[in-house]
Amino acid sequence: MRPIEIETPALRFHAIEAGAGPLALCLHGFPDDARTWRHQVPALVAAGYRVVAPFMRGYAPTERPRDGRYDAAVLGEDVAALLDALEAEQAVVIGHDWGAVAACLGALLAAPRIRRLVTLAVPYGPGFFRALRESHAQQRRSWYMMFFQHQLAAEALAHDDFAMIEHLWRDWSPGWVPPPDALAAVKATFRQQGTVEAALGYYRASIGPVLDAPDQREAMLQALAMPIPVPALHLHGSDDGCIGAELTVGLEGYFPAGLRLEIVPSAGHFLHQERPAVVNELLLDFLQH
Repeated sequence: MRPIEIETPALRFHAIEAGAGPLALCLHGFPDDARTWRHQVPALVAAGYRVVAPFMRGYAPTERPRDGRYDAAVLGEDVAALLDALEAEQAVVIGHDWGAVAACLGALLAAPRIRRLVTLAVPYGPGFFRALRESHAQQRRSWYMMFFQHQLAAEALAHDDFAMIEHLWRDWSPGWVPPPDALAAVKATFRQQGTVEAALGYYRASIGPVLDAPDQREAMLQALAMPIPVPALHLHGSDDGCIGAELTVGLEGYFPAGLRLEIVPSAGHFLHQERPAVVNELLLDFLQH
């Protein structure tokens, strides 16, 4: 894998790249970085793809936006801008966690250029926000989203060399012991100036208004109900401790071009790292048809 820079009108993205062929754009989530795809990159390259995995908006060494925007809509705009900058007439877009949010909203903006859409761990649609209101189980899982709205969150996240990151990984993927080198790499990203503020900014810009403003909540629910006209695959760990697998019920209704839904057994939120062989098989089978 080689490092590259990608200039878009809004930001200069840093990314890792490997292979040659049609583009596979891979988008990471929280708390993570572009190297989360370490197990998928070789498989995609072997299947004939050019893989580009950017460090997302504000995650160093990618630039922080001058306007301070981290809302969900701008993440979708980033996807469209990256496809432009990479001169991709056709691409597959793969996203995990916040990367899944970006991938879906990008598919709404750039559907003709996205041949296949793959999301992991965070299902599209308004179901999550409804669960925040109605599901005690999801409310317990989502405590950190509420906490991240407060100023103390930056200090708490960084405390004890980002011990919270390790705790979140283990809470969200029960029974999985993250490789020390993977945790070390993510912590190194978060130590870089601006990354903590950016990571928290995603939650404050997209979740905060929904929690505090009823009019914005309804607007968000309506926006997330827009159908995505791209064939899609959603992968979800059966034991996800961050977003319950039950939130995938009814997901097919938002994908008129077809959705394949796979619940990966004995896997949590970081299913692509926990069970890479299973995830890669499902991923490649979907992309090849």
